[in-house]
Amino acid sequence: MDLILERGLDVGDALPTESELSAELGVGRNTVRESLKVLQALGVIEIRHGFGMFVAPNNFSALVSGLTFRGRLSLRHKGEEAMELIDVRQALESGLIGTAIDLLTDDHLADLRATMEAMENAARNDEPLYEHDAEFHRRLYAPLNNELLINLMDVFWQVYRKIHLALGTGPVNLEQQTQDHWDIFEAVANKDKALASERLQRHFDGIRLKLKDVAAA
Repeated sequence: MDLILERGLDVGDALPTESELSAELGVGRNTVRESLKVLQALGVIEIRHGFGMFVAPNNFSALVSGLTFRGRLSLRHKGEEAMELIDVRQALESGLIGTAIDLLTDDHLADLRATMEAMENAARNDEPLYEHDAEFHRRLYAPLNNELLINLMDVFWQVYRKIHLALGTGPVNLEQQTQDHWDIFEAVANKDKALASERLQRHFDGIRLKLKDVAAA
């Protein structure tokens, strides 16, 4: 990683070959090969067989896998780590909603409304809402233009989704889930920061209760 930084390499740039790295770092080819596997698993590099090694684009898959494992494991013991994930996401979203509202434009609000209408239509047809739910939260914070925040929110969403699929959290009330998001939308549209924050917290309280039920089972 130091070599990548020192050479000024960026996303998509090619790395030296294994032979070149072995010579430059003064270690054996096997050591280089094992190290590259670790960097690949961490999402630092990508290996394209037949083409070479390259600096990888933003990739949070390793983080998703690690947090999912820890969250599922914790559900055997009161689910504390899984709850902490919800706490962190709630703190991020509730803490930043005011700034997002300040930067909200008519176009942002139109996108958010379109997402809600798609969610409502899916609920009416008894279809899963998780993709619409995730898109709602992405668009809710789109005014911040913060790619890292969106990526982290996606990580937390994927982790919760994987836990949900693996362990099950009981039937979902699609109508209530849709209404909860309409309530958040209404507060945001009215630029009521305090109410938007309160409704977001209530939304995460519902997720937390579902996980508590699983942990207690």
